Amino acid sequence: MSSRTFQPRDALSSAESEVQELYRRMLDGWNRRSAGDFAATFASDGVSIGFDGSQMIGQAEIAATLQQIFTDHLTAPYVSIVRDVRLLSPEVAILRAVAGMVPPGQTDINPAVNSLQSLVAVRSDGTWSIALLQTTPAQFHGRPELVQQMTEELRQLSG
Repeated sequence: MSSRTFQPRDALSSAESEVQELYRRMLDGWNRRSAGDFAATFASDGVSIGFDGSQMIGQAEIAATLQQIFTDHLTAPYVSIVRDVRLLSPEVAILRAVAGMVPPGQTDINPAVNSLQSLVAVRSDGTWSIALLQTTPAQFHGRPELVQQMTEELRQLSG
């Protein structure tokens, strides 16, 4: 399954489109269970903070850790919706997205692992890479209607 993203705004600048494409390539690496392709979207010293709070620092650690995860676990593919891409400068951008996962062998989003993803991208020598990826559980404590709303949005992409 390849990642699917949606950007609600009508027109993105070239840089914003490039950052959104960087995010898509990162998710595609995960969805294809390619630790190397996932890690290649990060800066050499990029940081990935996972759903459980674990941290991987640098392309080499990201690739090695994910390779072990992909070897030991049948991971679920991501489905995502890009909420916003904002340029902070010509060389720095923030992307915000919501993401869900469809467990292997199933056809529906698992709401328990819905997340908010924040990505800081940097451009060096004309190429964008991820400086920081933060994945936060979208539990919305005490507000189950928000979990349901997010799940329904993501279902529209996964079906």
